[in-house]
Order: sequence, then C-alpha cells, then structure tokens
Amino acid sequence: MAHIILAILWILYGVLHSLLATSWVKQVFRHSKYYTFIYSLFAALSLAAILVYQFAIPQISLWVMPSWARLLLLLPMLAGLFIMAALIKKYFFALSGISAFYKNQPPVKLELDGWHRYVRHPLYSGTLLFIWSLFFMFPLLSNLIAASIITVYTLAGTVLEEKKLVMQFGKAYSDYQQRVPMLIPSFRRTD
Repeated sequence: MAHIILAILWILYGVLHSLLATSWVKQVFRHSKYYTFIYSLFAALSLAAILVYQFAIPQISLWVMPSWARLLLLLPMLAGLFIMAALIKKYFFALSGISAFYKNQPPVKLELDGWHRYVRHPLYSGTLLFIWSLFFMFPLLSNLIAASIITVYTLAGTVLEEKKLVMQFGKAYSDYQQRVPMLIPSFRRTD
C-alpha cells in the first residue's frame, strides 16, 4: 500500500507541477510578480515531502546490484547531477522566481549556447540520467516508481514546453528544433 501511495504522490506532483506552469494559470496570476517564486517554493517543498515519504517507507529490493556495477554507475549518476547543478545554478534566479525581488529583471532569451548546443532540454536530460543511474545503483521498487513517473512526466512536459517555446520564439525555435535533439545529446557540430 505504501508504494501505491508513493506512486499517487509522484503522479500528483507531476500533474500539479504541470498545471501550475501552464500559460492559462500564469495568466490568472499575471499581476503577481511573485507567482514564479511561490510556485518554485511549493514545488521544492512538495518534492522534499515526497522524498521524505519515499525514504521512510519499507524498501523492496528488486535485485542485488554487485558493488562493481554500482561503482560503474556512479559516473553517469554524477554526470547527471553535475548537469542538473550547473543548469540550476545558471538559471536559478529566473527559474526560482527570486528575480521578482529585484528591480532589473533579465529579459527572456532563447538559449543556444553551452549545453543547449548539444540538447534542447539539458536540465531534463541530466535529470533523467541521474534518476535512472540512481535506480540501477539502488534497484528498489520505490526508486523504480519515482524514475518511471518522473520520466513520463518529463517526456510529456517536454512536448508541452516545446509548443510554448515555438509560440514564444517562432521560427528561431523551429530552426533550433531541426538542428538540435530534444533530450538525447548529439555532439556533432550543428553550426
């Protein structure tokens, strides 16, 4: 029963996270410059609550992963974590809504350099690399539930975000879509 509750919590998190990020919800709160900050705070606190619950429930191991394999999986897990941390650091003020507390807010621009030269959604790619590496390092039912639901949520969210980005940036984003893959990086030159 605890794992069913965990699955429901992850699904609710994904649905609420997506719903609160939709254009029409943002339009309702368009006069509140603190909406993104409140949204980010809610997302962080609810994520923390789900993780606390996930680690508190009885853990069911799906198989025993040999130590040497865990050690090998450490590399992609750390790579995913590094990518996530680097991008969160880069976009922290814009993503968190903290920029609302400052008078000069940076304009929104289409990112085409750095990580974005190789993949359109590097934060999502890093997240997926991290969660699946973590699952294979620690093959627990709770980790499988989390990784599976986060993957479905990320894939669906990416498709919706792509539509918003095309509406926001038009042909520039459509051209970018033709050159750069969505989630699986390509290291060939796209210039």
